[in-house]
Amino acid sequence: MSCQLVAVCFDASQPMRLAQFWAGLLDRQIVHDGGGASLPGTDTQLGLRFVASHAERVGQNRVHLHLTSSSPADQQQTVAGALALGAAHVDLGQRPEEGHIVLADPEGNAFCVIEPGNRFLAGCGFLGEIACDGTREVGLFWSAALGWPLVWDQDQETAVQAPGGGTKVAWGGPPVAPKQGRNRQRFDLAPSADRHQRSEVDRLVSLGATWIEASGDGAVMLADPDGNEFRVMRRR
Repeated sequence: MSCQLVAVCFDASQPMRLAQFWAGLLDRQIVHDGGGASLPGTDTQLGLRFVASHAERVGQNRVHLHLTSSSPADQQQTVAGALALGAAHVDLGQRPEEGHIVLADPEGNAFCVIEPGNRFLAGCGFLGEIACDGTREVGLFWSAALGWPLVWDQDQETAVQAPGGGTKVAWGGPPVAPKQGRNRQRFDLAPSADRHQRSEVDRLVSLGATWIEASGDGAVMLADPDGNEFRVMRRR
């Protein structure tokens, strides 16, 4: 493995408040990492990270999270817990007959609590899916970048999953809304122990990524083939 998907990073006006919300919902501990607040993941559950940003939200997010349920009562318990922590119901055009429930966290980031019996997310864990807007090309890019196999590739929709299972990352296929400014969510990658950051950046560029900039904390910002920013962190 050349790199690891460490976390989905969220821009937030109040990163600690948002970290507390998601820590309470996912039952995880908050780790302060200097530049933000993190909820470390596991071998099968992706981490989340929250950093300060005062940029205005422009358009809808390209990324949202899907939480799974084991029963109708479990789904309702998750929804009630989220609302108690500061979430709100939102209408993104979902139909009444659809089983998932759409909420937004305290900073307006939409997420879905998926109905029980969803076969696509069976066995994926509570944080079942990182659902993204994106083309088939970008799904193929991330499969090669992470070394994760494609577990779905139909009708221009793709999904990848780590060989050991766990949280899936999926792209809904075209049409993809035009990008408006920098994404408020992005992937944080870390080179594997036997790789240098520069060689990993070069490999990702050879796969179709575009160089954006090197940041003050030593991370390198790139963009995937759909223009979505992501960071390759310096190995510690």
